[in-house]
Amino acid sequence: MALFASLLFFSSCEEDDDVPPEENEEEIITDVVLTFTPQTGNVVTATAEDPDGEGPQDLQVNGDVVLAPNTTYTMSIALENSIANESITDEVEEEAEEHMFFFAWTDGLFSDPAGDGNIGAGQRADVVNYEDPLDANGYPVGLETSWTTADTGNGTFRVILKHQPDIKSATSSSTDGESDVDLSWNISIQ
Repeated sequence: MALFASLLFFSSCEEDDDVPPEENEEEIITDVVLTFTPQTGNVVTATAEDPDGEGPQDLQVNGDVVLAPNTTYTMSIALENSIANESITDEVEEEAEEHMFFFAWTDGLFSDPAGDGNIGAGQRADVVNYEDPLDANGYPVGLETSWTTADTGNGTFRVILKHQPDIKSATSSSTDGESDVDLSWNISIQ
C-alpha cells in the first residue's frame, strides 16, 4: 500500500512538470496618450481612457485630434495601467520583440508618410515613419513616429498595438497576434 501511495505521489509530481508554462498574460491598459510635438508650434495630445478598468467597458477616445497644416510632428505614445500605477510603455519597450504598433489614416491627411497606413492584410510594407529604436531582431516598435501634415482635411487616425510573441517578423501584420489597443480618433488638419 505504501509503495502504491509513493508511486502515485511521484507520478503526480511528474505530471506537474509536464504542464506548459502560462502564456504571457495580457496587460491592463487604462490610459493611452498620443503626444504630437511639432518642430515649432503647440503640442497636441489625444487621449483614451478605460472608465471601469477591468470591467466590461473598453478604452474610449476623448475628443478629436486637430493638427496644423504643413507641419512635421513627432508622435510619442504612452500607455498606463492607472489601477496598478504602472507604465505599460516600459513593458512594451522591454518586450519590444513581441510588440508592434500599426497605423491607418484617411488618405491625404499626411504628405509624409503618404497613403493610408499599414493596417490590414498585405499592407505591412506600406510606409510609416517609425523613429524609435528597432527591436533586437531589427523590426520597428512604434512608440515614436513622425508625421508631416498636408494642407487641410478631415478623417480618422487609427492606432493598433499588437502583441506578437514568437510571430513578430518582417512580414507579420496587424492581423497577427492579439490586439492590446485598437483605437480610432477623428482628426482634422486646419
